[in-house]
Amino acid sequence: MKDNRNSLIWRPKFRIEPKTAQGLMAIEAARVAVAHTPLSPAVEMELRKQARIRSSHFSTRIEGNRLSLSEAEQVIEGKKTRFAGRERDVREVKYYWDALIKVEQWAEAKRPLSEELIRRLHALVFKGRASLLSAYRAGQNVIRDSATGALVYLPPLAKDVAPLMSAMVKWAKQAEQDRVPAPIIAGLIHYQFVTIHPFYDGNGRTARLLATFLLHRNGFGLNGFFSLEEHHARDLEGYYRSLSVHPHHNYYEGRAQADLTPWVDYFIKTLAAVFNSVWEEAQRHSQKAPVRQPGSWKRLDRRARAMLALFSDRELIKTMEIASALGLSQRMVRVLARQWISQGWLVAAGSGNRNRAYGLSAIYRKYLDRLSASASRPKPAP
Repeated sequence: MKDNRNSLIWRPKFRIEPKTAQGLMAIEAARVAVAHTPLSPAVEMELRKQARIRSSHFSTRIEGNRLSLSEAEQVIEGKKTRFAGRERDVREVKYYWDALIKVEQWAEAKRPLSEELIRRLHALVFKGRASLLSAYRAGQNVIRDSATGALVYLPPLAKDVAPLMSAMVKWAKQAEQDRVPAPIIAGLIHYQFVTIHPFYDGNGRTARLLATFLLHRNGFGLNGFFSLEEHHARDLEGYYRSLSVHPHHNYYEGRAQADLTPWVDYFIKTLAAVFNSVWEEAQRHSQKAPVRQPGSWKRLDRRARAMLALFSDRELIKTMEIASALGLSQRMVRVLARQWISQGWLVAAGSGNRNRAYGLSAIYRKYLDRLSASASRPKPAP
């Protein structure tokens, strides 16, 4: 709709139905439970890695990527990076993986949602790390059925994209101030972004990453253990049907004023199922005999805990290996390493600077050794 100053505004219409409220409570319960479930650093790292792989695979698969899950994993791990005739598929998976790690870093740094962040995110998804900020589309981007060619959706005119994006960002900021539940903000931003369709391509992938960013930023990152994209891909018909909140294909003929309650219901129901599955998986991993953690363990942030997991099967790790595992530059690893050394759990080994090796302090080395012994201990007979 337009106001008296001829600028576009966005006031999403939705209701929090009883079933949506129940879903929000289930999400919160799972979030708290996972946060208090003791897991070894190696398990945490593996859960996070597998969730990222599934997210990168399934989000690109929704858009037609032809790599299988195992092939996507090979690409991400660098085991096989060439598939004849599927070079674009390889790039899409690698770009999504890199963008997902960047999203987690932005969220951890509490970066605010902004148009610049969105344009940077799209550039990462669509062109990779070396690209400049993406520009909004300058023309119309009609969405047609790939099989029949029939018109599916006609997004807003190009001239309205910038003001609509600005309005979306402003609404999100105000919603956070008004304490709208973070999962609902994430779902509505996901919806509005794909509805505006601000870029010629890559809108779906960017929308799903934006939802993930907002969840992580507002305390619903679940340690990076979840893949919302996988659940969308496995229920693709329901996903698309829920996004189509109005029968008319034209944005200006009903979409702009549509009741978004059905989409909110779908998004919260899906997120609750995702969070509950992570909770169940975390419980399964925590059934092993507990090992007393060093007192400072709980004060370590996500990257430090992931770093610890790298030492589960080796004594020393080099800067380059840390950078690859954590998705950081070597320069950033050197900065973090100095902090970790000052905290007393990491020690520098050998000389050199650019690719220096690091080891664990005695107390943490002892902790991981006890953890490995516990994990290999046979379970008692039932």
